[in-house]
Amino acid sequence: MKKLIALALTAAMALSLAACSTTGAGGASSAPAASTSMASSTATMGGGKTVGIAMPTQSSQRWIQDGSNLKSQLEALGYTVDLQYAEDDVQAQVSQIENMITSGADCLVVASIDSQALVNVLAQAKDNGIPVVAYDRLLMDTDAVSYYATFDNFGVGVEIAKYVEAKMDLANGAGPYNIEFFAGSPDDNNAHLFNDGVFSVLQKYLDNGQLVCQSGQTDFEQTAILRWSQETAQKRMEDLLAGYYSQGQDLDIALSMFDGFSYGIAAALEGAGYKVGEQWPIITGQDAELMACKNIMSGKQSQTIYKDTRVLAEKCVGMVQAVLEGGEPEINDSETYNNNVKVVPSYLCTPVSVDESNLKELLVDSGYYTAEDLGM
Repeated sequence: MKKLIALALTAAMALSLAACSTTGAGGASSAPAASTSMASSTATMGGGKTVGIAMPTQSSQRWIQDGSNLKSQLEALGYTVDLQYAEDDVQAQVSQIENMITSGADCLVVASIDSQALVNVLAQAKDNGIPVVAYDRLLMDTDAVSYYATFDNFGVGVEIAKYVEAKMDLANGAGPYNIEFFAGSPDDNNAHLFNDGVFSVLQKYLDNGQLVCQSGQTDFEQTAILRWSQETAQKRMEDLLAGYYSQGQDLDIALSMFDGFSYGIAAALEGAGYKVGEQWPIITGQDAELMACKNIMSGKQSQTIYKDTRVLAEKCVGMVQAVLEGGEPEINDSETYNNNVKVVPSYLCTPVSVDESNLKELLVDSGYYTAEDLGM
């Protein structure tokens, strides 16, 4: 059945392939200069093949950019792309992937919502001879995944923690400072690595009393925010402020692992009477979303992690091209990412910490955003 469908798709595509737009989303360029040579090599290399892309949600700007970057770069190589967003609905993502398999996809790129829920459908892909590339979130408990494109996730946590260390002068003995932690979603393997990176730097300051967590909630299970929910993060911050910071204590650091959390944290602080510039705490983040960058410029957020989704898409596209065309993808890690079934060959892109001091250089001068996007 899959071969018949694929032949039908190939015949139809031969009549209808046209030049494809490369316009990005969310204000970011959708294809980096580094991908120009790949895109210009030949527009016919796709050979009528279809790539299914399963993305988690459009509620976060970064996933919109990821999807757009992948789609434009794959189409520039001649592939047909089926891009689907599941809006953080696990069963919807399962159904979308099932439909991609039934429709004759030749390769799948999956950024999972809950990868353990995908084990059976990924087994279907393997049974149908469809290679799978994991995108930014490791696909756990399956041997169906061929490669993994992501960032150095442990390094993300390290960069956030190093920012706090430097900003609060912890290495020189400053403190004590009150800190609360907002970790990522427990069903996302990356969140555990982020958290490990944070505590590899900051645990010693908690141990010696330079950092004090008034709530006592430092374990991942206590600080994790399911599905990376901004609303849950805001409610948690409201509860922490009411329960532990209502008797004159000030919160000095909100260590947030996601820009979306940071928006909720800021809203809770404002609701509790905190004012930017007046005992406003350090608030970290991740993803360098446009709103987060504007908040950094206004002082409402202190820092974020810049993860150039254009580069990540390029590395993933290289993996797709390799599995479909018989080439060798670029890999720089073959040890770290064990999904409980196999060690998945990976490419780790480099995360970069951004604050007001380097925001223009990293995000505007690189073309990721324009000065107009940021209101400069």
